[in-house]
Amino acid sequence: MTRSNKMKQILDQASINRSLKRLTHEIIEHNEGVEQVVLVGIKTRGIYLAQRIAQFIKQLENKEIEVINLDIAPWRDDIQHDLERTQLPIDINGKQVVLVDDVLYSGRTIRAAMDAVIDSGRPASIQCAVLVDRGHRELPIRADYVGKNIPSSRRERIFVRLQEVDGVDEVLLDRIP
Repeated sequence: MTRSNKMKQILDQASINRSLKRLTHEIIEHNEGVEQVVLVGIKTRGIYLAQRIAQFIKQLENKEIEVINLDIAPWRDDIQHDLERTQLPIDINGKQVVLVDDVLYSGRTIRAAMDAVIDSGRPASIQCAVLVDRGHRELPIRADYVGKNIPSSRRERIFVRLQEVDGVDEVLLDRIP
C-alpha cells in the first residue's frame, strides 16, 4: 500500500511501541504472570504484533512464551474457501490464549480465530488484544486489551503498517471517496 497525501497518521512508531508495552503490562497483570499464556497472532500483522509482545514479556518477566501464527481463512464465514482446517501446533488445553490482531472492526476475524482455537482444544480463557479498535461491530465481540480506540465512520479505513511487512511503523486513517 502506498501512502497518499490525504491519509492522516494516527499513530507513529513511538506511539505503537508505547501501546504494545502497555498491552504487555496489562496481559501480565490480568493473567497474574505469563506461565499459562499463549499468544496467537492472526495473519498477517497480528503475527508480528504478537512477536513484539512476546519480546516485551521476555524483557519484563525474563520468560519466553509461545507465539502461534494463525491463518483464519478456513474459519471465515464471509468468503468461500476449500481450505483444510488444521489444529494449532501446541496443546492449548488449560492455557490463557490471547488472540492478537492489528484492527478490531466487525468482529468477524476474531470470531473466526476463536473458532480455530476452540477446534484445537479447551483453553482456560480466550482473550483479545488489538492495536486499534475502530468500533462498528457486527458481532458481540470486544477486546480485552486495546492499544488505541479510534472512532471512525464506515466511510473511513484504518491501515496498520508494520516494519516487518511495510518497512515502517504507523497507523493511518483514510477516507473512502
